[in-house]
Amino acid sequence: MRAGLLPESRHTRRRPRFTRGLAVTSVAAAAALILAACGGATGSTTSSSSSSSSSGGGASSEASSGGSSGASTDKPLVYGVFATPLEEPWDGAVHQALQAAADAGEIVYKHTDNNDSDDKMTRTLTDLLTNQKPDIVFGDAFSSEDAVRAVAKNYPKVQFAFGSGNDPVEPNFSTFDNWLQDPAYLAGMLAGGVTKSNTIGVVAAMPIPEVDRIVNAFIKGVVETNSKATVKVTFINSFFDPTTAKQAALAQVAQGADVLFAERDGVIEAAKEKNLPVIGMMVDQKSQAPKNVMTSLVWNMRPTVEEVLKEFKAGTLHSQNLGQYSYMKNGGSSLAPINTDIPGGIPQALIDKVMAKQKDIMDGTFTTPIDEKPPAGSTTVGQ
Repeated sequence: MRAGLLPESRHTRRRPRFTRGLAVTSVAAAAALILAACGGATGSTTSSSSSSSSSGGGASSEASSGGSSGASTDKPLVYGVFATPLEEPWDGAVHQALQAAADAGEIVYKHTDNNDSDDKMTRTLTDLLTNQKPDIVFGDAFSSEDAVRAVAKNYPKVQFAFGSGNDPVEPNFSTFDNWLQDPAYLAGMLAGGVTKSNTIGVVAAMPIPEVDRIVNAFIKGVVETNSKATVKVTFINSFFDPTTAKQAALAQVAQGADVLFAERDGVIEAAKEKNLPVIGMMVDQKSQAPKNVMTSLVWNMRPTVEEVLKEFKAGTLHSQNLGQYSYMKNGGSSLAPINTDIPGGIPQALIDKVMAKQKDIMDGTFTTPIDEKPPAGSTTVGQ
């Protein structure tokens, strides 16, 4: 582990905290929590050395793709083992980076999703490690921290790199997360400058450090360009529940919000329905609503993937915090191109101000504050 690189979060991504406060106005969501349903006993598996498609729940299927499981030995066999469907942007961003590495001829890549419980994750990992014998496993441990670590302990010669809110574990379990506070701050500046009602809505997963730091950075960006703006924050207590996220966003619009931040999937649909500007998350989501998405926070996992591959090629197993590779200055995150073709447009002076701040972030003149406390005044659906 590389100590001292990042403030470390010791709360798991699935462990919600509920805190009330006064500084940011909250909004009650329109409906009670509806938990996302995921099918498949152990998820479904898709493989690729140059192309791949998302998999749904149900029976597993394998395609010959080389690597340790049977063909070329000059490329490592890398598995992506995800807790949610790949439509969920967080896991989707990891998958996209691994697929890009496969397309570049660096790895043989297979993946499985919908492993949304300790039991599913344990059985899927044990099965593929026993039968497929991958060299490296990437995935999402937030819903199954202990289960994933227990499996990794049983396979000490396999490199694990998992999204996690907990510490790495010697000798082979490295961790990462999406450190998107920099593009969040820039997006907040845009939102603050675009709003005409001085009310902005944020719909996010749940009040845990990994989400709070993004929302808080966004709020600080809003304040830089519009100190009069009110930010309404609703947590939906789920990482993938588009129906509830949309309902929460529509409730915010009913309370005056005219700009939305879609930290969760489902909000862009609400913005499109109401013809409002919206900010996307994890990947450039402009294609979902070209007349509404003004930018997105983009997580580029390639630097993280490349670091793991570099260590593997050097014959080194490692257990490090890989979070630094998601920082904007390291190429791990960015603000998607700004789309001025939205309701009301975007003043060039505002764009210039945002770009100047981005330059300050890149050259170290400005460091985005990292605040992992729940936003004061936020509301969690059903609480």
